[in-house]
Amino acid sequence: MKTLPLTLSGLEPLIITEDSNFVNVGERTNVTGSKRFLNTIKNKDYDQALKIALDQVQGGAQILDVNMDEGMLDSAQEMTHFLNLIASEPDIAKIPIMIDSSKWEVILAGLKCLQGKGVVNSISLKDGEEEFLRRAKTVRRFGAAVICMAFDEDGQADTLNRRKEICGRAYKLLTKEAGFHPSDIILDPNIFPVATGMEEHRRNALDFFKAARWIRENLPGAHVIGGVSNVSFSFRGNNRVREAIHSAFLYHAIEHGMDMGIVNPTQLEVYDDIPEELLTRVEDVLFDRREDATERLLELAEEYKGESSASKDRTDLEWRSRTVEERIKHSLVKGINEFVEEDAEEARQKYGSPLQVIEGPLMDGMNVVGDLFGSGKMFLPQVVKSARVMKQAVAYLTPYLEQEKADNLDTSEQPKVLLATVKGDVHDIGKNIVSVVLACNNYQVVDLGVMVPADKILDEAEKHKVDAIGLSGLITPSLDEMIYVAREMKKRKMELPLLIGGATTSRLHTAVKIDPEYEGSIIHVLDASRAVTMAGDVINPKKKEGIRKQIKQEYVDLREQHESRQTAKKLITFEEARANKISIDWDDYEPVQPSFLGNKVFDDYPISELRNYIDWSPFFRTWMLTGKYPDILNDEEVGEQATALFHDAQSLIDRIIKGNLLKAKGVIGFYPAMSYGDDIRLITDDIENAPDITFHFLRQQNQKRRGQPNSSLADFIAPHDSGIKDHMGFFAVTAGIGIEELIKEFEAKHDDYNIILVKAVADRLAEAFAERMHERVRKEFWGYSNEETFTNEDLIAEKYSGIRPAPGYPACPDHTEKRTLFDLLNVEDEVQIELTESFAMYPASSVSGFYFSHPQSRYFRVGGIGEDQVADYAKRKSVSKEEVEKWLSSIIDYQ
Repeated sequence: MKTLPLTLSGLEPLIITEDSNFVNVGERTNVTGSKRFLNTIKNKDYDQALKIALDQVQGGAQILDVNMDEGMLDSAQEMTHFLNLIASEPDIAKIPIMIDSSKWEVILAGLKCLQGKGVVNSISLKDGEEEFLRRAKTVRRFGAAVICMAFDEDGQADTLNRRKEICGRAYKLLTKEAGFHPSDIILDPNIFPVATGMEEHRRNALDFFKAARWIRENLPGAHVIGGVSNVSFSFRGNNRVREAIHSAFLYHAIEHGMDMGIVNPTQLEVYDDIPEELLTRVEDVLFDRREDATERLLELAEEYKGESSASKDRTDLEWRSRTVEERIKHSLVKGINEFVEEDAEEARQKYGSPLQVIEGPLMDGMNVVGDLFGSGKMFLPQVVKSARVMKQAVAYLTPYLEQEKADNLDTSEQPKVLLATVKGDVHDIGKNIVSVVLACNNYQVVDLGVMVPADKILDEAEKHKVDAIGLSGLITPSLDEMIYVAREMKKRKMELPLLIGGATTSRLHTAVKIDPEYEGSIIHVLDASRAVTMAGDVINPKKKEGIRKQIKQEYVDLREQHESRQTAKKLITFEEARANKISIDWDDYEPVQPSFLGNKVFDDYPISELRNYIDWSPFFRTWMLTGKYPDILNDEEVGEQATALFHDAQSLIDRIIKGNLLKAKGVIGFYPAMSYGDDIRLITDDIENAPDITFHFLRQQNQKRRGQPNSSLADFIAPHDSGIKDHMGFFAVTAGIGIEELIKEFEAKHDDYNIILVKAVADRLAEAFAERMHERVRKEFWGYSNEETFTNEDLIAEKYSGIRPAPGYPACPDHTEKRTLFDLLNVEDEVQIELTESFAMYPASSVSGFYFSHPQSRYFRVGGIGEDQVADYAKRKSVSKEEVEKWLSSIIDYQ
């Protein structure tokens, strides 16, 4: 069933090979499937619509489905407008787009403005061969791949023979007459509900399985897609049975050749954990093995009503009667640590050696966890809890190991990976998650922590004889440090694979900036779920050279594509950009005066107040759970993991408040200000001990459409010659004071789950502090919007007036401006936030930035920086042009 690669692209390529994991399509930007998205489009609230799209991308969607088919919408116009908006958002546009419509004119409208190589969903033979070929050839001329539904002049294919007939006919027409490469053909053989009670529906699942296998064996290169949730339609309201049906169906569909589809991973039971009787009856239905299969499943389903796979009371201890090996496996898969020492001791007595317990039942159980996570049948919070059980078991057995004069495990057979957050960077949540996932898959991990210089990374790699090095970083200066590490590896003539990960990293940056510096394998790892596969491929002696060559060539192609885009990118001169600044009528503007000038410190802000301002959606993304809060908790298709995780986070915050375990500290400041071109100077003559301060900003230099301005943050402060006394605000807040002691407590218990939970919660509290302080600034301390009455959802949606951009982010990508801000607010002394040499803030759970009050201010991204602006910016900052180019070149999306 070998299939040829399907190559799609947004700003970055997506290559789907026979070894690729199951490809998920983000479905929330679909007006027929998401009421929230439909409302944003109807209300012309495109900023919110884009945030939904971004949430899909950040949640792990590999393709973004866009559908505008709704009776009251001008679907073609909305498709065009929304795709154009996506094109201007690199964080969204980096993944391929699936144009989804039942209306040909809407598909055509989407194709006309689609960048990269997308997918059309869909065409079919229902209007005859002539129309089918006309549309197929049009899709091919636009360079898109195509989904073809098993639907012809006589209707949808609902039997195996009809599926074969229509799919085979469509494939032949597409390849022989429309000129499609087979790998650009995606066939949808139709997933229909099972167990409906209707005789003609008995073979719905079985015929899909057989059709998928037939396609892969008889239509070379074609891919198979389907919408999995359709199969369990008959059991709406019974989550446990739906989960079991989805898991069993997906397990067998993938085995039969299905490689793409829409499936909610939070509504999947672990296949191996489906109760034996339930699994038997589900598979009796799926494979039509009994005449009474439907009746038997319906009968059993009554026992599971209102229950889901993770909702059984933990006091159900039937599993405690099993063998010690089975109990250990159950504890690891379920993340139950209550009995870990008891079972570890029983196993030690049975095996006679603690080392045999670790290498035997404990490692066997973790191998199961790794397999389930790799196949998408377990989720990250579950895996981290499994690792906690493993660590606690090993900690219990360690004294016995020492008695046997074996202080360390015999890890000669374990591949070894070194992980480090690079010099100047303090963020490590993602690295810690990767460490847990690797450990769950029989890797030995050497974790060097944060702010690790290149020499130490490479010295330790040689000392421990590791098989690969993994680098992590969040802030943009870390990208340059990763380049330096690659250069140093080349100097030492090392050949170790180098894995690159972190929020600011990308496959494109890795290809353009890091890969040319080193001959060995350099691979960008998108998220923790890919780490095991990537590490395994580049370490495997039989695969690593082939993988190295393949990745090297892919990166060469990416560099060439990037260079072509850069050449084609239209920049205007810096002077033209300045002349096209945003138009503000300063003559009619009366700025509101802040209630005080200078700085105001908040020494111990109540966390009980901040918890009400938390945006929980990014918290769930940290744990690789896709969904928007609160929908992720309340939607019937969202699994129990999100709810359990949310409960644990709330309990942790309760404990933090009760024990005063974390302190939130902050400082804000207001100063008279005026703009000089792209600089903002503070007027500090009348403020005691205030230094002379100038902030420098960049301006958008890319050619704009439809009269849009080329903006800079300086545009929103009154010019020095306007005669207006304007003001600018500043802030720095943290919720991380005391976090080290809390982490040490959980480290002593070998509790990775709570270590990650603490850091993720502290990050959310810091962002909540910034949100709450901005609200008080608008309503109280500055008072320019003192009558606003927004909900927390409104604040998250940024419906308020004014902005709070931060140095190092798209509106002000220069991290070095943070130093000026810290000096102005005396942050290190007053708030105990330190800046590293790369301008990362420590504690990591910290936020800093500016306040702008002008009603026309808005969040924007600096884009298209030309050589003339680089020279001007260097002159204004009194630094070398090379220094500006160094940090700016790390942010290739802004070039």
